[in-house]
Amino acid sequence: MESGSRNHGCSRHAIIMYDRPVSEHKPLRVLVYSDDRDVRAAVLAALGARPHPDLPPFEYVECATEPVVFQHLDEGKIDLVILDGEAVPAGGLGIARQMKDEIYQAPPVLVLTGRPQDAWLATWSRAEAAVPHPIEPIRLAEVVIDLARGVLQPG
Repeated sequence: MESGSRNHGCSRHAIIMYDRPVSEHKPLRVLVYSDDRDVRAAVLAALGARPHPDLPPFEYVECATEPVVFQHLDEGKIDLVILDGEAVPAGGLGIARQMKDEIYQAPPVLVLTGRPQDAWLATWSRAEAAVPHPIEPIRLAEVVIDLARGVLQPG
């Protein structure tokens, strides 16, 4: 190494290279809907600015009302949607169903359900994934990372 530092064969000193096309990809725009700001904050805290080094950074669009959700979706600049199924007066499950009915090539949706037994409601809503409340950060991140990778796949 020309800089004078030595690797000594230890893997913790190895240089990490990220996939160039992914790092140059524009940020993924993720809409997070809940009427409860604490739920929105928990989602953002669980995912962070970049949930995985293989993914581009996330740019969050927070929404507290259904009309604002559809305003952003109608603009067509949202890559992934996270909806709180427990939100009131418009729950995320109903919004997901309406999205899938009304928006051509709607972005993938993750719904936050009230409990694990409500997964069937997520199926009814046509959401691609569901995670129950209370939010478990690692589980939420795993599911969102899988959905985000699907968004980045060509075709």
